[in-house]
Amino acid sequence: MSSVETIHVDGEWRGAASGAQREVLDPADAKTLAVVSEGGADDTDAAVAAARRAFDTGTWPHTPVAERAALLRRVADLLVRDREEIALTESRDTGKTLAEGRIDVDCVADAFRYFADLVVAEGAGRVVDAGSATVHSVVVHEPVGVCALITPWNYPLLQASWKIAPALAAGNTFVIKPSEVTPLSTVLLVKLLAEAGLPAGVANLVTGAGDPVGARLSEHPGVDLVSFTGGLTSGVKVAQAAAPTVKKVALELGGKNPNVVFADACATDEDFDTAVDQALNAAFIHSGQVCSAGSRLIVEESVRERFVAELARRAEKIKLGRGTEEGVECGPLVSAQQLDKTEAYVASALAEGAVLRCGGSQPEPSEVRPAAGYFYAPTVLDGCHREMKVVREETFGPILTVETFRTEDEAVALANDTEYGLAGAVWTKDAGRARRVAGRLRHGTVWINDFHPYLPQAEWGGFGKSGTGRELGPTGLAEYREAKHVYQNLAPEPVRWFAG
Repeated sequence: MSSVETIHVDGEWRGAASGAQREVLDPADAKTLAVVSEGGADDTDAAVAAARRAFDTGTWPHTPVAERAALLRRVADLLVRDREEIALTESRDTGKTLAEGRIDVDCVADAFRYFADLVVAEGAGRVVDAGSATVHSVVVHEPVGVCALITPWNYPLLQASWKIAPALAAGNTFVIKPSEVTPLSTVLLVKLLAEAGLPAGVANLVTGAGDPVGARLSEHPGVDLVSFTGGLTSGVKVAQAAAPTVKKVALELGGKNPNVVFADACATDEDFDTAVDQALNAAFIHSGQVCSAGSRLIVEESVRERFVAELARRAEKIKLGRGTEEGVECGPLVSAQQLDKTEAYVASALAEGAVLRCGGSQPEPSEVRPAAGYFYAPTVLDGCHREMKVVREETFGPILTVETFRTEDEAVALANDTEYGLAGAVWTKDAGRARRVAGRLRHGTVWINDFHPYLPQAEWGGFGKSGTGRELGPTGLAEYREAKHVYQNLAPEPVRWFAG
C-alpha cells in the first residue's frame, strides 16, 4: 500500500476517485508527516455500497457470537504486537507524548477485549413471561446494519475503538471517517482488522474532510446509524442531515467540565499537593485537547489564593516539546487553527477582566520545541466568571479558568451552570458531602477525589449539549443493536373474533 492509498473499500486499498491528496502535518514543526487520499462523495458512496452488500448478503451479521468475539480478541493481540509503531504514529500525528500514545493503544486493546467478553457473556435473549404455558416470548438483539463512524482529531485511535469494537461485536458493518487532521492511526487499525480475518466489506475507511465525506455519510440513505464524536456545531449538522432518513444518531459533543475543590480537600500538605497535581492533569494533559478536560477550576474561596498560586507555579514548569522527545510532558496543539483559537480565547478573557497567572502566549523555541510548531504555554486565568466566553465555551486548549465559591450550594450551582454536561469532579474529605455533590451534578461522569479515569465497562457520555447516547459499557453495545420481540404461539387455535 502506497502512502496515498488510504481509502479502504470492500477489502481493497485505493486512492481517491478524484485523485486528490492531502498533506498531514506534524504539529510539532508544521512539516509534512504523510500524504493521504482526499476522499469525496463518490468514494463515500462506494464505501457505503460495500458495507451495505456485506451486511445484506455477507456472512458477518450471521457469524456466531463466539467467532465474532474471537476476532475482536485477535485484534487486541495485534495491537499489543504493534504497540510501539501505533503509539509512535499517534504521537507524531496528534502531538501528544509517546507515553500517552502507548496508553491509548493499551486502552484500545482493552476495549476490544471488553466487548468480546460482553457479547459472549450474554444469553440467547430475554425471555418474557406471556402469562401462558403455550406461548414462548423472547426479546432478541440484532445488528442495526450499516454504521457511519465519524471520529475526532484529539483521540483518533481511542475513539475509533469505542465505535468499531461494539459495532463489530453486534454484527454490523461500517464506514469510518477519521478526522482529516489525524487519520494515520485509523489506517493502521483498519489494516489490523483485515489481518485478523474480518471479511471484505465489513470495515470500510474513507479519509477526507467533514464536507463532503462526513456530510454524505450523515445523509446517506444506505446508512442505518451515525455515531459522531466532535464539536457541538458539527454534531448539530450531523443530526440535521440524518433526520430526513430517520436513522439512529449517537452524538458525543464535548464538555465544559468543572473541577470543584473544597477547602477540606487541602487540609494537609499531602492533600494539598494531590489536589493541585490532579488539577494540573485535569486541565493540561494533551494540551487540554480532551473532551473531558477539567478546564473550569471551581475552588473554595478560603484556599483559592494558595491553591491558584501553587497551580500557576507548577504550570509554568511543564516541559513542552515534541511528544517523542525524552522528558517532554506536554506536546503542541494539533493545528494552526487550534493555536489561533487558543490565542483568541485568552485575548477575550483578558479583555473581559480575567487575571493572567501564568502562560498566555507561545513559548520561546528550544532544542525540543521547534519554532514552527503549534505550541502554547499552559495558561491559568484567575478571577473568571460565568459570563466570560472562555468559561462558557469549550476551548480545547491549555487554558484553565478559576472561579470561587463559599458554600456547597454555590459550588453545585456554578458546576451545573453550563450548556454541557459531560464530566466533572468534586474534591472533599467529607464522604457525605462527596455523595451529595456527586448526586447533584448534572454530568455523565462524576469523579470523587480523582479526575480523568474511565472504564470500558462503564458508560461514557453526557447530559445537555454534550450529546445523546452512550459509548462503552453495556449501553455502548446496545447503541449498535435493534431489539426484536419474537412471540411464538405453541398451540394456535381460531380466535373467532368474526362471526362469518
